[in-house]
Order: sequence, then C-alpha cells, then structure tokens
Amino acid sequence: MAGAIMSNLETGQENHGQGVRTAAIVTRDLAKTFQARRGAVEAVRSISLDVERGSIVGLLGPNGAGKTTTLRMLTTLLPIGRGSAQVAGFDVGREPHQVRTHIGYVSQLGGSDEVLTARENLHLQARLYGIAPMQAASRAQSLINQLELSTYADRAVKTYSGGQRRRLDIALGIIHQPEVLFLDEPSTGLDPQSRANLWEHIRSLGAGGMTIVVTTHYLDEADALCDDVYIIDQGKIVAHGAPAVLKQQIGGTAIVLEWDTPPQASQACELLRSAPFVREAVLNETLLRLYVDNGSEALSALLHRLEQAALAAHSLRLSQPSLDDVFLRTTGRSLREETVEVH
Repeated sequence: MAGAIMSNLETGQENHGQGVRTAAIVTRDLAKTFQARRGAVEAVRSISLDVERGSIVGLLGPNGAGKTTTLRMLTTLLPIGRGSAQVAGFDVGREPHQVRTHIGYVSQLGGSDEVLTARENLHLQARLYGIAPMQAASRAQSLINQLELSTYADRAVKTYSGGQRRRLDIALGIIHQPEVLFLDEPSTGLDPQSRANLWEHIRSLGAGGMTIVVTTHYLDEADALCDDVYIIDQGKIVAHGAPAVLKQQIGGTAIVLEWDTPPQASQACELLRSAPFVREAVLNETLLRLYVDNGSEALSALLHRLEQAALAAHSLRLSQPSLDDVFLRTTGRSLREETVEVH
C-alpha cells in the first residue's frame, strides 16, 4: 500500500492545469460564522495554514476551538464563510468535486456499516469511488493486511472493539488512495493500548508519503504524531511550529504549584514573580506555573520563600515544558482543563 501511495506522491509536485503544486493545503484568512439564537458565533476566525506534502500536521486545541469546523470547510462538508483554501491543488470553493476525489476524511463518528463486514465495507466504499470490482477486492485485502484487520475482516462490524473500528474507518478513508487524509479526533474514546496502536498505523501512512491532517485535543497525540502543530483557541491560531520547537521556546523547567484558593495562589504569584530565578510566572485560578532555568536550585529557593510567607502549596511538581505550557502561555488557560465539546 505504501508503494501505491508513493507512486502517486513521490514527485512532490503535480500539474492539474493550475500550475505546479508544492503544498498539500494552503488557506488564507479562513473564517466561518454561524447564526445562533443569541447572535452570530465566530467558530473560525482568520485561519491561515501551509501544509507541506507528505507531512503529518495537527490542529490542537480544546473542544469547541474551531478545529472540526475548519476540517469540514477543507473537506467541502461546510461552505467557506470567508477567505480561501486550496487542497491537493484545487480551490475548495470552486472545485469541490476535484477536492473530494483527492482527499480522504474520517469523522469522529466513523462511516462503516455495522451490519456488514470490514471486507464488505471496504469493497462497497471502493465501488462508490468507481474502482473496478477486481481492483476493489485487491485494495480491500491490501488494507486489511496493512491495518491488521485480517483476523476479523469477515465478521460484522458491530462485533468490533473501538480500536478495530477506528482502523477500519481509516481504511475506508484511504481505499481510493487519496493524496490528503483528514482525521477528526481519531483516538477519542480509545484505551491507551488501542491509541498507541492507531498512532503506529497513522505514522506508517505518513512514512508512505501521504499528507495527514489530524485534529485533536490530546497533548500526547499531537506530540507523538505530528511534524507540525497549529494550536487553535477560540477560532484563531495562537501558536504554530514543530512540537519540539514550540516547547524549546519556553525552555527550562516548569514548576507547577497548587493552593486551595485563588487568593493564596495570587499572593504566591506576587511573591515569586520577581524572584531572580523565575523567568516567567503564569497564574490560572489556584495553579501557578513558574518557568525557571535550573529546577533543582530554584525549587529550594522558592520553597524557602513560601515557607517564610506561610504560603505553602498543597501540591507541587516539576516537568519539562509541554504543549500544554505553550497553550497556557498564549491563552492563560490550561488545555488539560478544557472538557466541553462544542462544534
């Protein structure tokens, strides 16, 4: 399968009568507003993306940030509100049919028929794309092998586990060998082992030359999978870069302290913010994050200051900067705390 994908993508450039393409996805000031009972809601506000061919790119943010709405516009499922977008070299607004031909899309809910088997689902999906019966059967078998569906390929989908269903969903999304694959929250609801297994298959597709866009609110997923990450909050991009680069921009060690009440945390923040060993302090309700250059040396000094001021924290931990620290630094909120699903 990887070889088949590479045969379509290995040049990195193609010409569809619109000039040479060098990027898989380009958007400029993409926006979408919905009308609600309480007025207009800006779900997406001025999103500009540049996705290189063959890369795995993450749209990371809390539920309701605008990730799924962005994906639905790029896949022609929603009309673009404002701005422009090109996917696989085609204009999303003017050439939706060509876009659909060159992409795969796996929604949060999946698209398999529970009564059919994996093999039957894959064969049907291939036929819907106009693939001849013998080739459809061959591609179905190839994907069954590649995504480790063999042992239950001829059982009804309703008997599958969550991880098995997600692998089938991905197989359905790539049966026609698309140039760009969109995965909307691919590992939501999966146990850790199933998530790790799914990530391995996604990495394999990326290694085969497919461009993959993943929406996620899982920090570890973006860190483990993505070459490039766009962190989105309230419909806007608040940070962009390779995960390692984004974390390096914060640098040092993060010391996270928690108190019982916001006033205690606020007092501690005022006390420690100006300390010579603190590069940056971010307060969020009862949590205070301090970014320091030398965690072990700074820890002793800050604990001494807190003890003298009778402001001992009830919990404390040290960690290397994470993508959550990047999100917190740019928004003032922790991504880990966002739990409400809104689209």
